[in-house]
Amino acid sequence: MRIFVTGATGFLGSYLVADLLARGHAVAVLVRPQSDTWRLRDLLPRLQVTGRSIADLSALAPALRAFKPDAIAHLAWSGVAGTDRNDPAQARNIAATVELAALAADVGVSVFVGAGSQAEYGPYDRAIAESDAAHPTTLYGLAKLAAYGMAGELAAQRGMRFAWLRVFSTYGPKDNPAWLIPSTVAKLRNEKRMALTACEQRWGFLHAADAAAAFRTVIETPGAAGVFNLGSPDAPALRDTLTRLRDLVDPAATLGFGEIPYRPDQVMHLQADVARLAALGWAPQVDFAHGLRETVEWYVDNERG
Repeated sequence: MRIFVTGATGFLGSYLVADLLARGHAVAVLVRPQSDTWRLRDLLPRLQVTGRSIADLSALAPALRAFKPDAIAHLAWSGVAGTDRNDPAQARNIAATVELAALAADVGVSVFVGAGSQAEYGPYDRAIAESDAAHPTTLYGLAKLAAYGMAGELAAQRGMRFAWLRVFSTYGPKDNPAWLIPSTVAKLRNEKRMALTACEQRWGFLHAADAAAAFRTVIETPGAAGVFNLGSPDAPALRDTLTRLRDLVDPAATLGFGEIPYRPDQVMHLQADVARLAALGWAPQVDFAHGLRETVEWYVDNERG
């Protein structure tokens, strides 16, 4: 297949690009001129790169028509950091997603797969299924939900297969250093201690390689449409996960459990019911203990903690 990927320089996007290339697909990527392409450095010679912005779809259209993609995987999104989750600028992502879906239909794309978020559901105290009601508590979650609804409706009107993968927590080498696992590695390496909440949360983490494989599976599977939860089916206690991480980094380092209060909107249970993806033949392949060890070793070797 010929697959066009937005958000390719990001953490999950870079894993998806690598996975698609490994499976023999032809891949074109959208890379803004100011983007740092370090995650794609070894893959760039095998990619068709379009130096445009998703905010300028009129300029993107000729490149899309020239590449003639069978599918678009849309992972680009502005404002994913916690500090941006209630920024009104989240609304711009809705328009960008819907307009990209319209352009996809115009140029003959047959499959549009978007990256949603567990934030669309809001808090639950158990594993979340696709049939559960969505009641987002942030503008980020609301924007993702609106983008899903509008782009999905447009795709239905235009006869384009549409799938929306709601991503829960992912991890692995090359992650954003601000997220929990890499920031913990950095703190424990450099300061030998980390202040934490009581960490009573039950929180599942899915390796980015497994997440990329899920996106690819949905793209490749005829008839795979609608919402798919993408996360870990297991949700170990966060205290246990961080203790295992500490032991890999420096067993003598200190984890200051209970030194930070929970946020008012603290997510206490993050676990995905992945039955719909499993029905397509997908299952996580990376053992969590192995994945944590691999992640720590990568951050130590690359000093990106």
